[in-house]
Amino acid sequence: MANEGFRTLPTGGAAAPPYTKGPYRFSEDIEFAGQARLNTNRCTFVEQFEQAPLLNAAIAVGANLNYEVLGTNMTSALSTFCTTRSGIRMTTAGADNDQAYLWPHADTKQTALTNTLWGTENQVSWEAILTTGDDITTGVLLWAGLKLTVDPTVATDDNQAFFRFSTDDSDTNWEIVYSIAGTDVTVDSGIAVAVSTQYKLRIDIDDDRVAKFYINDVLIKTTAALANDIDLIPFIGVQALSGTAEFLEVQRSTISRVFFE
Repeated sequence: MANEGFRTLPTGGAAAPPYTKGPYRFSEDIEFAGQARLNTNRCTFVEQFEQAPLLNAAIAVGANLNYEVLGTNMTSALSTFCTTRSGIRMTTAGADNDQAYLWPHADTKQTALTNTLWGTENQVSWEAILTTGDDITTGVLLWAGLKLTVDPTVATDDNQAFFRFSTDDSDTNWEIVYSIAGTDVTVDSGIAVAVSTQYKLRIDIDDDRVAKFYINDVLIKTTAALANDIDLIPFIGVQALSGTAEFLEVQRSTISRVFFE
């Protein structure tokens, strides 16, 4: 017997029936049915970092044209390609509270990613594949998801949906955070944040504005309906909470929505 994927193909002997592959769904946005194709009902941006994101002022040939890096004391030199994995590495500058975060270019004509509104009513789906650094037991804050600003403080944004981990808060697991019209909710996911470990984080907002949080494709939390018509911003960030440089690697960032609500 010969194996292909999850199906077993007969070999030799009597003629085997024709073998056809059914559609293999990688996500809500990408399907495989003989060949990869995007879901034709959604606008989708898939970023796998063929160019490293730099500071906004450094936009030029060789810079990522969809995303930029920013943060306290962040420089373009601190955004590099990974050496042992695919994707990019963002490293903080080395002082307490230094930051490195990734978000769409702020220039309105630079990328459609910025000009597309990621509204709570638009059935937004956001996903990131990232890998933690090699020293996250003390002095580090990670945050990723959908917010109004890039501020990692829970109380800053009245409406948001994101993942958070802070050693200053004695977190050992990923925390799920969402806010609805100023009411903040934080839930322990039960999924530990480990050193040098890859995680797939995903947030799906359905047509009733209900958000579902997934870690490694496991549903962790379903929210009440989010506030209507709130345009959110996708981001991924790391902040040092001591005088030691911290880093975070990002393999992929994906966001999609229906064409029209």
